[in-house]
Amino acid sequence: MLVLGIGLAALLPALPAQERHAALRGWARFTTRACGIRLEVRGRLPRRRALLVANHVSWCDVLALLAVAPARLVAKQEIGRWPLVGLLARAAGTVFVDRARPRGLPATVGRVAAALRSGRSVAVFPEGTTWCGAATSCRPPTGFRPAMFQAAIDAGAPVVPMRIGYRCGETGETTTAPAFVADETLVRSVRRILAIRKLTVCVDIAAPLHPGRSADRRALAQVAESAVHLVPSTPAARPAPVAAGPAQPVRPAPSVLPVPNRSPAAGPVAGAGECPLAGEAERELPLAA
Repeated sequence: MLVLGIGLAALLPALPAQERHAALRGWARFTTRACGIRLEVRGRLPRRRALLVANHVSWCDVLALLAVAPARLVAKQEIGRWPLVGLLARAAGTVFVDRARPRGLPATVGRVAAALRSGRSVAVFPEGTTWCGAATSCRPPTGFRPAMFQAAIDAGAPVVPMRIGYRCGETGETTTAPAFVADETLVRSVRRILAIRKLTVCVDIAAPLHPGRSADRRALAQVAESAVHLVPSTPAARPAPVAAGPAQPVRPAPSVLPVPNRSPAAGPVAGAGECPLAGEAERELPLAA
């Protein structure tokens, strides 16, 4: 698997876009299976580019997202230094966020918007950190951080909420075992996940949100977060694994409502000589693990 990953990282930049997407999806699905993890998907992604937003439980979330939609990722800068994962992240065109430079956040939002305008989908974890995935009390108190939603507004791209969850064992009970939290190392987390019997990662895709040019990024983030946490997640509601056949469409969550317009007082997102997102940086950095 290490040799395959290094070879793919060397090959990806030279491939045309369509072949690069297929290779990245194939690698993610192969790696998921090699780790003993089964993938299940419910719902459909739009055919066009979109900002994909998901809750964040584990580093396995990245594999799940890439296996479903080989989008560009938004990740913390440290990911680029991880063994193999960092190599692949850089080769796949990941947009890295430098948490030590909060005033650079508007430029990062601009790069994400440019990727969306070019026709590429971009995936982000707007909670800004991993959490255990068990209960509301475990979630980051800030909820979905709105900075990256501005990129979708500026690019006129839809926002697709996605829910990631994990089940294990013969009965398929919900589990928090894959959570990558506290001071656990990546190596220790990998070993623990490899030891879990019959682990399944479940990806539920909600209906796309279509914000207007004057939409408020904070309101859009709240609507997307509500859609993610209202997606059905019971085993009985799940279809067969991806390989068994096409996914079934999922009905929009009741909370998916038109996004209110931005207040005139909110002003532009990035004007000349301004850094209106700088005050939000510590609260709004979307990190990938």
